[in-house]
Amino acid sequence: MRKFFYLSVLACALAVVSCKTSQVANSNASYNNEAGQLSDSRGVPDIEKINDPLLKERVEKIRTSLKQNPPVLTLAENVGENIDDDQKAAQELALKDERFLRETLDEKTKEPLFNEIFGIYPLRESDMDGPAAACKNTKCYRVEMYNFAKNLTTNAIADVTSKKVIVVTRFPDAQPDIPDHLTKLAVHISSTAADVTSALGRNPEEKDALMANTKTSLSRTRCERSQHLCVAPTYIKDDKALWAIVDLTDLALVGTRWTQVGYAAPASMGNWAISEKSLQNEVLTKRFCETTNHLDKNGWSFDYILTSSDGMRISDVKFNGKLLIKDAKLVDWHVSYSRTDNFGYSDAVGCPVFSQAAVVAVEGPRTNTIGMDGGDGKDTGFEFRQDFWSEGYPTPCNYYYTQAFKFFNDGSFRFAVASQGRGCGNDGMYRPVLRVSLADDLNNFAEWNGSDWQPWATEQWKLQDENTAYTSEGFQYRVTGADGKGFYLEPSRGQFGDGGRGDNAFLYVTRGHADKDEGDSDMTTIGPCCNTDYHQGPEKFIEPAAEPIANAPLVLWYVPQLKNDDRPNQKYCWAESVLDDGIYRVKQYPCYAGPMLRPTER
Repeated sequence: MRKFFYLSVLACALAVVSCKTSQVANSNASYNNEAGQLSDSRGVPDIEKINDPLLKERVEKIRTSLKQNPPVLTLAENVGENIDDDQKAAQELALKDERFLRETLDEKTKEPLFNEIFGIYPLRESDMDGPAAACKNTKCYRVEMYNFAKNLTTNAIADVTSKKVIVVTRFPDAQPDIPDHLTKLAVHISSTAADVTSALGRNPEEKDALMANTKTSLSRTRCERSQHLCVAPTYIKDDKALWAIVDLTDLALVGTRWTQVGYAAPASMGNWAISEKSLQNEVLTKRFCETTNHLDKNGWSFDYILTSSDGMRISDVKFNGKLLIKDAKLVDWHVSYSRTDNFGYSDAVGCPVFSQAAVVAVEGPRTNTIGMDGGDGKDTGFEFRQDFWSEGYPTPCNYYYTQAFKFFNDGSFRFAVASQGRGCGNDGMYRPVLRVSLADDLNNFAEWNGSDWQPWATEQWKLQDENTAYTSEGFQYRVTGADGKGFYLEPSRGQFGDGGRGDNAFLYVTRGHADKDEGDSDMTTIGPCCNTDYHQGPEKFIEPAAEPIANAPLVLWYVPQLKNDDRPNQKYCWAESVLDDGIYRVKQYPCYAGPMLRPTER
């Protein structure tokens, strides 16, 4: 008789390498902290004694999927997930592809691991790179599968016109955006948990949950140790937010945490209220999410499109006809609260439709003139800006992010981002992940060591800190192409006049690959919310063996670190509601970050 794995509710079925007995599965000891916050997981419930009909239904679906060939829980099998014929065809193509199914069985025992299809999305123009370029003339879908046992995301691009899978990509230690039915399940688990109702002093309604589909972590729980799939439905009570951290691998509440969010005015904020949302979403999607647009201005030209979860992507960036940048985009926002417990969100920004992004665009991009040059009335360049915000902004646990590309008349280029507040606490650290793919295929990268430019021979990363050396102009790095020309990279130290206090940024340099997807197409959340070291996601493309980068196509990843503050006269990465002539208005204290790329010859 064949055995089937399902770890903890199933904890032993989803942690194959470490789980041998039920005693091990229940070894996650409870603890209490001194702040009166509630305890960690009390242990895994006995599947046979589950009384909750939704949890029982979930477990039964998992058990059934493990007996199937292949052992994958499909999207069509989940209640409330309606997919059309093309999506079904794409899913079927993926489930017949050996590359897509490679990790669905344990490598040694060949016993099934729990895998689930999380999403089937129409391929956007922004995804049609490399092998997927063939989809420009056909109908293609991206099929996303999550492996609970290995914390692995596998994506397939399926061409339903040609009836074949074009490419399969794997993202270890990465989790795709969760589907609707798992969001609802997480809200159900949190809203019915005794710890949550006790802390709130009431039985919360499911509609009260904020940020319910956004991935999170919590130190000293399986969310962190075993890299389980966790989300954090969040509930507001007075001037605090209660984070109910739900482990969707174990189907259990693993902990609650409080953050201070301050006084909040009513949610309806005049010009911030989003009206006619469905109509806006439809127009925005057709104009900017489904169609590549083009802009020519001041000698600069580029294409642009809103992605599903990588913000605004610009591509084929040229200055005076010379191609400089293949593409640039905003991959993630990692938001961490509490330096001791390490919990927070991994936010995605993008389109409002066909996307699980927590913070979405509700208006299209806009172009603004940058400054004046010497008072002579001439502009120095222009800004191409895209804003993303939550519907309830600026009330607690609603976010507002800005992504801005600044193009200057001297050929300089700045990729800037900002949190406009307010977020879900006053002790947050924001780490946006920026990605810039350079156009030249024969680049060389060097770092200023205090006296000379030191070339980098292999892929690596570096932290900007108090010991960083800069040239007299403030440059930290240099990248040059085959003709010896290129850019100096100037990180923010507070010199750009936008209120930024310095980036304290991690910079990663990786070798670009045309034959495999390392971020060229729309990415899943690339890193965890709450790591304080260099493990922000881009290191996945460097470790375990760094590649040579001399005379090579290069990708720059830039991760600033921005600490929010709500103290009087020190407010940063913050927003609040103030009364102005009897009307609540938003007062913002943005934190801007991002590097300037200045041409080596101007």
